[in-house]
Amino acid sequence: MPEIDSGDTAWILVSAALVMFMTPGLALFYGGLVRSKNVLGTIMHSFFALGLISVVFMMVGYTLAFGSDVGKVVGGLDFLFLNGVGAEASDIAPTIPHSTYMIFQLMFAVITPALITGAFAERMKFKGYMVFMALWSVLVYSPVAHWVWGGGWLGGGEGNVGALDFAGGTVVHINAGVAALAAAIYLGKRKGYPQEAMRPHNTPMVVTGAAILWFGWFGFNGGSALAADGVASGALVATHLGAAAGMLGWLLPEWMQHKAPTTVGAATGAVAGLVAITPAAGFVEPWAAVVIGLVAGMICYAAVSLKPKLGYDDSLDVVGVHFVGGLVGAVLTGVFATTAVNAAGADGLLYGDASLVPKQLIAVAATAVYSLIASLALLFITDKLVGLRVSEDEEMEGLDLSQHAEAAYTYAEGGGTMSTH
Repeated sequence: MPEIDSGDTAWILVSAALVMFMTPGLALFYGGLVRSKNVLGTIMHSFFALGLISVVFMMVGYTLAFGSDVGKVVGGLDFLFLNGVGAEASDIAPTIPHSTYMIFQLMFAVITPALITGAFAERMKFKGYMVFMALWSVLVYSPVAHWVWGGGWLGGGEGNVGALDFAGGTVVHINAGVAALAAAIYLGKRKGYPQEAMRPHNTPMVVTGAAILWFGWFGFNGGSALAADGVASGALVATHLGAAAGMLGWLLPEWMQHKAPTTVGAATGAVAGLVAITPAAGFVEPWAAVVIGLVAGMICYAAVSLKPKLGYDDSLDVVGVHFVGGLVGAVLTGVFATTAVNAAGADGLLYGDASLVPKQLIAVAATAVYSLIASLALLFITDKLVGLRVSEDEEMEGLDLSQHAEAAYTYAEGGGTMSTH
């Protein structure tokens, strides 16, 4: 019988709390990047996910992701409404309570669809957002999580592809990044884009959000070891170095091109490094984490710089950071992974096994194709059910007032006139 380990349990509980804190961090990161008339609407897109997706995942999402395998595609209904998910250990995480593993995974399920919202910031109805997010969590996130982590066809095990994804390069970042592209294309451009400047309204808020994300990512990646051990320690080290190098990798080309390193660039580069190191964190040496972060920072900067030429309006660069960063990380995991770091992983190209890179590419392609097709279908269904895009007048007024009847900033007290920005 598996035996519960108190140290492992404590670490995963703390990691779950760290990952939970990432979603409010994302709310601040995204909220600072939009115009002031949309800050509350943008913050709500992330913060409300803590309520909506938590309940959806409890009811059906967890069992579809981690229930008994059905055809290597989806989990069965044995954990519906968390039936049987309690203090006992589970096969997937034998040294911690099943409920501890569930709540850790729940926090991943919350932040993943929240990442998508940056692509459609400033123009989606809140009602449409709610329906799309719930459907996407159940029909896209949970199946992909099962493919990689729940015993499905992309992960390890006999007859499976054997791709490596330590903490969510495919499941979280590529999945959300491709859905973000689908949403940006389906909704179309914001009114005035790209002719009008749509600058971040609060850069200190952006940096605060990025710092919270960086902090929470230690639980995101370190907790994915599912134990308080050397793999967790190595993953935490790799996470920090990937973020640090990602910042440098972004700022170098930005400085060369625009003659100044920006604060928003530093924050975005760090996030790009965090995204890229996520699939690799528990499998690579510290020096490799630096290489992955540097490469991701530079490539994500280039991807974001190409956005105007490609003609789509991804408001907050979810595609360029999360899809491209996740792609870079997944592929480089196939290059730099080594069993010297994690015996449960595999040796990559640099360590003598060229087969891991194709396996990583299969996982990337499968996730991207499924997420794109399913996301477009769910956007279409949601649009027909409740509508997706706000009216032109509502967009000009801003989502804070038109969707939530609130203003983020007021500049008068007493009998003065209230003005909003």
